[in-house]
Amino acid sequence: MNTARQKNEKGEGRQGRGRAGKRKSRRKTDNRSKRKKRKKRKVKGRMRNIVLTRIDDRLIHGQVVTAWIRRYPINRILIVDDELSKNRLMERIYRAAAPVGTEVLIKPVQEAAAFLREDGERGENILILVKVPQVIEALLEGEVEIKKVILGGMAAGKGRKTFIRNVSASREEIECMRHISERGIELSYQLVPDEKETDLKKLL
Repeated sequence: MNTARQKNEKGEGRQGRGRAGKRKSRRKTDNRSKRKKRKKRKVKGRMRNIVLTRIDDRLIHGQVVTAWIRRYPINRILIVDDELSKNRLMERIYRAAAPVGTEVLIKPVQEAAAFLREDGERGENILILVKVPQVIEALLEGEVEIKKVILGGMAAGKGRKTFIRNVSASREEIECMRHISERGIELSYQLVPDEKETDLKKLL
């Protein structure tokens, strides 16, 4: 009887220790995950490597493919556009237009900002393409670090006037470019890499 009771007590003791051990293990795991989350929030200055940021309403086309991508070691194109991010057909078209070995991502503004704030990958060189300057300003508001913006082309249309050469802009777009420049970001016009850059600060 005593032997059976002792065995039972030992068994219950082992089970109790086992449950306590599991609870400790879960607490350790929870603490580790919390520490990891805190570390991720504290990491700064290690965003993805943005090689070039360009405003061009045609996005991926001949000049981008034959000139800019060849001049810079770009292996990833990020198109930031809320509407295009929902259009699977256009996504396939833009991917087909990119050079072999160049990945094309199309993301809405908020998702793109979160993506660009992430730690970069080794050897990653990103070209950001947007249609209008408002998207650049939205990325900056989303704490994306952009040092320079090159204006390529924006088409003419109602409510728009010639801004420089092949670029037409609305009042809102010109005002937006002024805000970008006032942030201390270099803003220039350059159709192709071999062409001399035009500082847009004087035109704003």
